Amino acid sequence: MTTSFEDFAADQVTPLLRYATVLTGDPHLAQDVVQECLLRAQQRWGRIGGLDAPGAYLKRMVTNEYLSWRRRFRPSRPIEGLDLPADDPTGRYDERDAMLRRIARLPRKQKAAVVLRYYEDYDYASIATTLGCSQGTVRTHISRALATLRADRRVKEAL
Repeated sequence: MTTSFEDFAADQVTPLLRYATVLTGDPHLAQDVVQECLLRAQQRWGRIGGLDAPGAYLKRMVTNEYLSWRRRFRPSRPIEGLDLPADDPTGRYDERDAMLRRIARLPRKQKAAVVLRYYEDYDYASIATTLGCSQGTVRTHISRALATLRADRRVKEAL
């Protein structure tokens, strides 16, 4: 017996929004990405609902939608004179926010690979399937991303 789309969407929307928010760095864009994917999944639910892992299929849809949005739209620049929200006063949240800002500056495929590996806890084979590339390419993306993140951290600490 297949699950109804409504039940599936109710179970998956929160994890998908978290995943998309980390990928995009913008909760509003994440909502747009997830909404677009859920709309397309609902239209094709007869086929998608019969898959062995419809959740993984939808996560791949979110990843692909994110990658295509990044090609279509350039990230917006902060508006001059706008007061940005202050960092959280606790050290743990400050470090997390700093890491998310560093991750946000990575190239889109490196960012997706890092998020899938360390945020979603995917193995290399699953990441390769989700991104549609080889495991070697995934390892290269992650290696380059980690080198960039380490270099960014060293520069920050030197200041």
